[in-house]
Amino acid sequence: MSRNVSRSEGADGDVDRFRRLLFTLGRLHSLRDPLARSCERMELTAPQIHALLWLGQDGALTMGELARRLGITEKTVTGVVDRLEREGHVQRERSPEDRRVIRCRLTASGSRLHRKLDRTVVQDMGRMLEHLDTTDRRALFRILEKLIASAEPKDRPHG
Repeated sequence: MSRNVSRSEGADGDVDRFRRLLFTLGRLHSLRDPLARSCERMELTAPQIHALLWLGQDGALTMGELARRLGITEKTVTGVVDRLEREGHVQRERSPEDRRVIRCRLTASGSRLHRKLDRTVVQDMGRMLEHLDTTDRRALFRILEKLIASAEPKDRPHG
């Protein structure tokens, strides 16, 4: 006897539930972007703060790579970098190999701001993780690592 599996019990149901949970989480502003309070206090936009975090984490990036990391166009990233440069947090450098390539890097002021933002991120993440016991944390990390591994390009060299 075949049993009809309802949508809420099958793979489609899992996708629906996952989608609903992510949307619910997204509505909780403090969880969606823990840096929102920092944006207001520092009078910076979310893309500017995320740019500072990426540059502080990974070092100098091309304008194109920074745009991809922020999920914005290269035209839009120019405005983000313009303001950060005017405020003394970022500097642009032309590549000596290819003058068309422009890299952005943090200045000393930008590095100080990055350290401050990084401390905020660590504190906010710590508050989020406090709601999970050790077993749940291990499961969360295992799941995130599995999702990351599945999203990585298969032909990318490791190392």
